[in-house]
Amino acid sequence: MKNKREEDNMVSEGSGSVLKRQRVNEQSSASGTGNPLVPYNDVDDEEDDFEREKTNNGGGGGGGAGGSNTQAVAAENGEEEEEEEEEEEDEYRQGDILESRKSQFEPREDCPYLDTVNRQVLDFDFEKFCSVSLSNLNVYACLVCGKYYQGRGKKSHAYTHSLEAGHHVYINLRTEKVYCLPDGYEIIDPSLDDIRHVLYPRFTRDQVGHLDKNRQWSRALDGSDYLPGMVGLNNIKETDFVNVTIQSLMRVTPLRNFFLIPENYQHCKSPLVQRFGELTRKIWHARNFKGQVSPHEFLQAVMKVSKKRFRIGQQSDPVEFMAWLLNTLHANLRTSKKNNSIIYECFQGELEVIKETPNRAITEKKQNADDQNSDQRITDGRTKHDIFMETSRMQFLMLGLDLPPPPLFKDVMEKNIIPQVPLFNILKKFDGDTVTEVVRPRVARMKYRVTKLPRYLILHMQRFKKNNFFIEKNPTLVNFPVKNLELKDFIPLPMPKENERLRSKYDLIADIVHDGKPNEGLYRVFVQRKSEELWYEMQDLHVSETLPQMVALSEAYVQIYEQQQ
Repeated sequence: MKNKREEDNMVSEGSGSVLKRQRVNEQSSASGTGNPLVPYNDVDDEEDDFEREKTNNGGGGGGGAGGSNTQAVAAENGEEEEEEEEEEEDEYRQGDILESRKSQFEPREDCPYLDTVNRQVLDFDFEKFCSVSLSNLNVYACLVCGKYYQGRGKKSHAYTHSLEAGHHVYINLRTEKVYCLPDGYEIIDPSLDDIRHVLYPRFTRDQVGHLDKNRQWSRALDGSDYLPGMVGLNNIKETDFVNVTIQSLMRVTPLRNFFLIPENYQHCKSPLVQRFGELTRKIWHARNFKGQVSPHEFLQAVMKVSKKRFRIGQQSDPVEFMAWLLNTLHANLRTSKKNNSIIYECFQGELEVIKETPNRAITEKKQNADDQNSDQRITDGRTKHDIFMETSRMQFLMLGLDLPPPPLFKDVMEKNIIPQVPLFNILKKFDGDTVTEVVRPRVARMKYRVTKLPRYLILHMQRFKKNNFFIEKNPTLVNFPVKNLELKDFIPLPMPKENERLRSKYDLIADIVHDGKPNEGLYRVFVQRKSEELWYEMQDLHVSETLPQMVALSEAYVQIYEQQQ
């Protein structure tokens, strides 16, 4: 009896262990998450036990074994149903998570933090670099404090700033999209469009065409009024030579219109061209938050492209800077097929140059012949064969005018007399007959004649001369007309074509002036506003209206004249 009970207990325990192991295997295979279990031969052992029990009990225990099988099948069916329910719950749970994530990053129009945006502190004139990592990749501007931070992910500087400072609204400085951090969703709100316009000003071709007719003033956030196109430029540190050059070039209408529309130069990847275009759009933008512009990014591009020839903190000559800027812009904008650009269309003229140089070989032979034959003397010291004449044509972007030397002696009042000279007298350098002595690179006699007049004529008076010890400044005043400068009365001009008329009248549009000593002086500029034909004096941030008579009394250094059409 005892043996039979022990066998029955062993059979029941064995069947229970088999069911447990089957459940584990089914759960692991159903879940698919754990490692596959090691297979056991429990099924074979269970069959052997059943056969043994049948032989011992004479078939009486068969009903118990069949009952255990039906129970196992029922248990398996119940577990399968439970597993299906769990899988459905998991699917619903994953769907809820996906829906919550999707709703979390969907654009929203009801951001509760829009009232924290502070437009007073926003300044997009500075370089687009992260204030922490100094990287220019994926930079965002905080619209609450105005600082620049990189990234938007959970480990980024912008995300950290949003948690530490509680500032939640950020704009991408490249895509102009606005996001709420740390939530991460995009904000869609038309009230932020004014910030986008300040970040990247936009002009239509119709707006560009009506700029010179606009007499309307604009108002900044601080309540001050300013004129679009007549805004002051911030002097970073001794960068007034850049400011007067930019303000002068802004009066050249075709050049300004070209750079106001970025599609005109989108093929050009030069940072100087792109920054010059951005600065042009900011100067002429009518929806600025403030009445001045800081040319930070443009100056950085100038320092990089010029290899620090022109840099912040070092005073330079606006004539050299203007010549370098125009030539560099032309080199970057010209196409491969034609050597032409908007720079050449505005400023390029043509000169005929006659160069007379002494022929060294002939003069040396002549000297030897004179030593041998002292009877053959030349009274003038030279003949036609002694001089080598070369005629050539050259393009120019600006013309340099020589000023007469100032008097060495003082008058009876012990004061230096400041001489005056008419502009027409110093323009005779280009009449084709006046000889200009040149020492470098070789001694030569030069004659110049204008063969093609540009649409915009740039004249610069050579006031500064460098000797062996220091730089001298010539204080001679040049008397020039503000309007109707007629060139054909003083210099010979080429005859126009059959269907064209001679355009030789010019009007002054910009006048750069130098005040003070050669190494310590400051530059300011007089510019004309075409919509009202009024003159303004601009020195860095200071912009004030002035009279045309005051323009004519200044020590002119660089002048830009516009051809009358």
